[in-house]
This record gives sequence, structure tokens and C-alpha cells, in this order.
Amino acid sequence: MAGRRVECLWKRHVVEQLKQRDRVQRQAFEEIIHQYNRLLEKSDLQVVFSERLQTEKYEQQNRHDLRCSWENFLHHVIELNNQIQQKDKEIQSNEAKMLEYQQQISRLEGECRELRNSLADLERANQTLRDEYDALQITFSALEEKLRKTTEDNQELVTRWMAEKAQEANKLNAENEKDSRRRQAKLQKELADAAKEPLPIDPDDDIEVLSEDAGKGTGETSPSRQTSRAPSRRVSQPPPPAGLLDSISNIFGLSDSVQPGFVPSDSRRRRSANSFGSSPESAEVPSACADVRVPSTALHVFDAHDGEVNAVRFSPGSRLLATGGMDRRVKLWEVVSGRCEPKGALTGSNAGITSIEFDSAGSYLLAASNDFASRIWTVDDYRLRVSISLKTQLSFSGMKTVFAGSSCNDIVCTEQCVMSGHFDKKVRFWDIRAESIVHELELLGRITSLDLNHDRTELLSCSRDDLVKIIDLRSNAVRQTFNAQGFKCGSDFTRVTFSPDGSYVAAGSADGVLYIWNVLTGKLDKTLDKGHSSAINSVSWSPSGAYVASVEKGSKAVLWSDM
Repeated sequence: MAGRRVECLWKRHVVEQLKQRDRVQRQAFEEIIHQYNRLLEKSDLQVVFSERLQTEKYEQQNRHDLRCSWENFLHHVIELNNQIQQKDKEIQSNEAKMLEYQQQISRLEGECRELRNSLADLERANQTLRDEYDALQITFSALEEKLRKTTEDNQELVTRWMAEKAQEANKLNAENEKDSRRRQAKLQKELADAAKEPLPIDPDDDIEVLSEDAGKGTGETSPSRQTSRAPSRRVSQPPPPAGLLDSISNIFGLSDSVQPGFVPSDSRRRRSANSFGSSPESAEVPSACADVRVPSTALHVFDAHDGEVNAVRFSPGSRLLATGGMDRRVKLWEVVSGRCEPKGALTGSNAGITSIEFDSAGSYLLAASNDFASRIWTVDDYRLRVSISLKTQLSFSGMKTVFAGSSCNDIVCTEQCVMSGHFDKKVRFWDIRAESIVHELELLGRITSLDLNHDRTELLSCSRDDLVKIIDLRSNAVRQTFNAQGFKCGSDFTRVTFSPDGSYVAAGSADGVLYIWNVLTGKLDKTLDKGHSSAINSVSWSPSGAYVASVEKGSKAVLWSDM
């Protein structure tokens, strides 16, 4: 305890000494400290003022910068406002475009849905068509195989048929030759018997007595050859060129034929004119073509038949017009003052008429029909005289059957040659004496018709390649070709014709227009389109050159002229 008290005493003593020193030394330094404190206060105040000034200066600078920034900011704000307005406009425009695009998208989506539906329908239809195509392909393959077999069978049948027809033709030709020999033998026998009979002498007949010099000059010494009967008052004229019907008439005895005994030439002519009751007045005199007039007007349009009209032909005298149609009739019309007046009808055909031909005198009419037959009528009494059918196995003297290898669409003939137009595009030339083909001319289309000019030196042909051609019969080559824009051959039996003097060609088209070409210039001369309403089947030019007649697939016929 005493130690602690000592310790506390010296500490108190130290404190008192320090307080004493502080009182003594404070007085000397109190004023300095006071001034120092004031200086420190002033210094602090200066620092404060300096800081305040710095702060104010900084604030002024900041205000200036802030003012500049604010102006820039306002300018920028204005620009931004302008940009905002522009952007607003763009946004509005874009919104309008977006609305339009959305509408287009909606429409396109609708169209796409429709197209998808259509595509689905088309895929289903395509699949159906594919199935049908596969089925049809299978059926086609089967039918093709069947067709091939049928074609082979047909070829075999055609070959056999041609062989049988050739045998039948040879048999028919042999029978014709036998019949011809029998008739010749019979005729020779009748002539021999007639030569043995005494010949009565008519006092009115002229008698020509042969002189002895004439008898010696000829080497004839028999008294029976010294005199002969001759009609001195008549001079026989050469007959006109024989046509197709004249040749057929001779075959069937419809005209001149040899009779037992001697018959004068004028008596033969009278008998030919009066065959089967035809009168001499009914025979037409072929009219000479003085002037061919190119038609320009339809004088008379009339209903010729009940149905299609296939053929038309003028008589040699141009007085009668004959038409043939699918109603199985041949109708005769009398041409009077530019009109066709009905004169009569020829019946007896079992099918539609396809072709018509008069003989050179206009007394007989030949018509071919679709029943594979040809028939001959007398014009004055409308009686059917002869019917020739390929189905009937009739044998006539002077007939010979030949097969051309292709169906024949038309035929014309001269004295020594027959020309036929065929389905295989060929024109065949047959020698009557050799009874065989001497030349073939192939064209570009199926032959529909043939026609000869007045002097029989040129052949006119029409074919399905829509060309009309003139063939020179002296060189058997195509000399001239006619065509025109719009001209079209209407059928496999379209008939074309020469004018009587051979200077023009007339042909009917599938559009019902009649085309006329000039042979000398080779150019189209005239087209006549007012009269027909359907395809023209046949055209005929009157021998007088004044009229042209045309018939159509309808029921109408048209008489044309330039009057």
C-alpha cells in the first residue's frame, strides 16, 4: 500500500510540474499561438473562399458548357423531332404497306389453299388418268396384237381372194373367148348359108357392073363377084370418137352390130337409132362449141335430190342435164332459158348413184352405183336396158376382167387406151389391144377423178392432196398443176372437168366454192361462192360452152353462166 502511495505521489508531482511549465511557457507563446490560430483560421477561410471561388468558376464553366450542351441538345431534339415525324410517316406508310401486304398474304394464302386443293384434285385426277392409261395401254397392247394377227389373217385372206379372183377372171375370160369363138363360128355359118341363097335384085337399086379389066386386075373371074350393091346416093362419114358408153353399148348390142347377110350402112344407122324403141328425133346432135363462156352468175339453184348429189353430166347437145344422188335415182332436167325444168327420172338402181355418162348421140345414159353395178337406160322412154353387176357371173362376148390391185375411183378411155385413177395415188394406162398396163403414173394423193380434153391429148386429174393436174398423154407426164388458197378436195369422188375447148378447168371445193383456172396462163380465173352451202361433189361443163353445172353434198344443184 505504501508503495502504491509513493507511486501516486511522483505521478502527481510530474503533473504539477507539467502544469507549472505550461503556465510559465504559455504566457510567452500565448499571443503567438493566438495569432497562429488566427492565421490558421484565415488560411482555412482563404481555402474555403478559394474553394468557393473554384466552385463558382467551375459552376460558371459548367453553366456555359451546360448552356452550349442545352442548345445542342435542343437542336438535336428538334432534329430528333423531325426525324421522329419522318419516322412516324414512314411508320404510317409501312403500316399501310404492311396492311396491304397482310391483305396480299391473306389473298395469296387463300389462293395457295385453292391451289393446294386443285393440286390435290389434279393429283387424284392424274392418278386416275394414270390408272386409265395403264389400263388403256394394256388394252391397246392386246388390241395391237389382235390387229397384227387380224392384219396377217386379212393379208392371207386378200392373197387368197386375189388368187381366187384371178382364177375366176381367167375362167370368165376363157368362157368369153369360148363364147366369142362360138359366135364367130355361128356367124360364119350364117354368112355361108346366106351366100348360098339367091339375092333378089331391086330395080330401084343402083347396079355397078365391074369391067373386065377391073376383074382381071383384081384376079376375080367368078360371075358372082362382078356386081355389087352399093347405096350410091349416100356417103358414109367417119363416126365420132367413141366414148366409154359407146364401147359398152357395142359390147351389149345397143348400137351397131353385125347381122347375117348384107345390110347397108344407112340401114345400120337407122337401126342403131331405133334400138329399143328410141326414135330418130330423140337422138341429140352434139353441139359444136363455138365460144366457151366463163360463168359468173348462178342462174338457177334448185333441190335436185333427196339427200347428197354425187354426179352431174350434160348431154352431147347441151339440152339435157342428168344428176345422180344417194336417193338411187338419175334425174333428167331440160335446160330452158337458164333454168332446169324436171323432165323425168331413171329408176332401177339399188344404191346411190356415183357417176353418169351419156353416149355420143345422147340416146343412152350409163350410171354406176354403190351396189357394185352399172346400168344403161334409154333417155327417151326412161327404160332400164342393161344391168351389169360384178356379183352376177354373166359372160358377154368382148368382155375381159382385169384386176388393178387398187380400188378405181374414175375411168376414161380413148380408141386405144383406157386410163383409170386409183386409191393408191396412181393413174394407170391400159392398152386395149394388149389388155395390160402399159404405164403407171404416181401422184401425191389419192385420185378422185379423171377427164379428157376435146382432142384427147390431155388428161385432167384431181387428187386428195388438193391439186388439179394436167397430164400430157403424148409423154405420160404431168404438164401443169393448178392450186389455190382455200381450194380443198372434199371427198374421194370429187369430179373436175375441162371446158369443151380445153382452155379452162373447173373444180369444186370442200367449202362450196367453184374454182375456174385458165389453162393457157395457169392462173386462177374466177371463184364463184354464191350458190352452194356444202362441199361440191361434181362439176360438168356443157358441150356448147354456155353453162356449167355443179352439185353438192347437200341436195342442191346450181346452173352457172355469164348471162
